[in-house]
Amino acid sequence: MPGQGLPLRVATLLTGLLECLGFAGVLFGWASLVFVFKAEHYFEELCEPNAGPMGNATGQDDCKAQDERFSLIFTLASFMNNFMTFPTGYIFDRFKTTVARLIAIFLYTCATLIIAFTSAGSAVMLFLAMPMLTVGGILFLITNLQVGNLFGKHRSTIITLYNGAFDSSSAVFLIIKLLYEQDISLRASFIFLSVCSAWHVGRTFLLMPRGQIPYPLPPNYSYGLCSRDGARGKKETAESKKLDLQSREFLSTKEAEIPGPGPLEEPRSFWSYVFSRRFAWHLVWLSVIQLWHYLFIGTLNSLLTNLAGGDRALVSSYTNAFAITQFFGVLCAPWNGLLMDRLKQKYQKEARKTGSSASAAALSSAVPSLALTSLLCLGFAICASVPVLPLQYGTFVLQVISRSFLYGGNAAFLTLAFPAEHFGKLFGVVMALSAIVSLLQFPIFTLIKGPLQNDPFYVNLTLVLVTLLTLVHPFLLRRECRESGAPPAAP
Repeated sequence: MPGQGLPLRVATLLTGLLECLGFAGVLFGWASLVFVFKAEHYFEELCEPNAGPMGNATGQDDCKAQDERFSLIFTLASFMNNFMTFPTGYIFDRFKTTVARLIAIFLYTCATLIIAFTSAGSAVMLFLAMPMLTVGGILFLITNLQVGNLFGKHRSTIITLYNGAFDSSSAVFLIIKLLYEQDISLRASFIFLSVCSAWHVGRTFLLMPRGQIPYPLPPNYSYGLCSRDGARGKKETAESKKLDLQSREFLSTKEAEIPGPGPLEEPRSFWSYVFSRRFAWHLVWLSVIQLWHYLFIGTLNSLLTNLAGGDRALVSSYTNAFAITQFFGVLCAPWNGLLMDRLKQKYQKEARKTGSSASAAALSSAVPSLALTSLLCLGFAICASVPVLPLQYGTFVLQVISRSFLYGGNAAFLTLAFPAEHFGKLFGVVMALSAIVSLLQFPIFTLIKGPLQNDPFYVNLTLVLVTLLTLVHPFLLRRECRESGAPPAAP
């Protein structure tokens, strides 16, 4: 890493971390925002006449239609968060960083302004605003993940750090809730988020490349403030693609992040990776764990209301506790990346001694991460299924660790398991397909509220059993790596 470019790269890293932490994944603080929306009487007309002014937050069961409306908004927004990653990934791959970020800024600004000027009478506008907010946020994340390419062997750590910051940004809605309780209006908070778009624009042109950050970095690579002109940037991008191709052909043992099928195989098409067994089981792994998280977040207000017997102060206290634990995702996620980076270096060192496949050795470093994430989700699912209110503190802790490992591990796995030139599209495809599975959260919520009469036991039991399927993915990957001659990784 050239010394003269280090300050710029550190500035890019830190501002990218702040961007993901403050803006990218705010949707997942939904439980805190729902509390404010109910205080502002959003969708209150759906409540029965005998319900209190705060709907089900006062313990009345007659506001289940209001709960379903909020659940539907979150379902739609979380679906768009994942499904739109395929077209946004394509935009990022095709039109590069600047165009993708300008689209993100436009969507994010429009969304925050819509929410700022929405009232109880126009609450239906949330169906438009929340999906726009989440698509803008995921574009911020996608364009920032490439920053890991600037830091070589720490690539996986930075990718997981950014994904952890994405998770932690859900605490933003907690801050908005706390400010609301201090008489700072919802409108003022979202106008402030809109004004922050000026900072996003400045960072786009000063601290980010016009194209993409290549991996491995070509000699004397520059971008942002150090980039003299567009032609130079295009030249460096072409050089980086050539170097990336050469690195895969000769499989330099000094490069830890060489993905793909191996050095001697013919180049494969994008769709051949999509239809591979490796990708299919990764999709199952992601979809099942993600469904648990989305269902839990989207129904948390209703769950806490039932367990707290309608005590609004108790619901508020647990909602705050949940949002606070979400903030620590940024501290949990890097441990997953650090684990992968350390294991990858260890396995590739062993591979050099034994002459086995270096790419398979790198891939084997993902096995413990995948298995650990599955086990964390299983523990979280079991705790969430027990209808004891104090136990939910433990559920919150396991949930944030599991979720921070999930998305960081997903992105890091894709960089290890598949060629870099397909990362944006594969990331988009796996998120889009998992989004279809996430749509099940709304009918599940309706089933619990309706026929099951607020008793989620059988639904939770079924989902816990399905969660066991996610352990198949690291098992098959471990076997694949062993067959390729990589050092075995204990799941």
